[in-house]
Amino acid sequence: MTQYDPAPAIALIASIQTQLDRLKALVQTSQATPDPKDARNKLPDGKLTPRGVEVCYRLFDAGKTRYAVSEAMGISYGAATYRYGAWEKEGGPDREKQPLA
Repeated sequence: MTQYDPAPAIALIASIQTQLDRLKALVQTSQATPDPKDARNKLPDGKLTPRGVEVCYRLFDAGKTRYAVSEAMGISYGAATYRYGAWEKEGGPDREKQPLA
């Protein structure tokens, strides 16, 4: 039976793991902080897109007030209040988060 040196395989695995950890950090950072002013959050008529609603909900998940959400998203306080009520009905911070498309 031929002996082989496991060192190159271990080095390769370590290199791959380092790259995977770097990619994981990039993905987590981008998911953790969606931009409330992103153009994809609103339709041309000013209404929130499904993505915008999810960003709004994530701001509420983070403990932001309705006023803070209205300022961050560029929506009226009334719209933020409406979204806050919808967020509560969906379970508040325990709701099922939707992917940001």
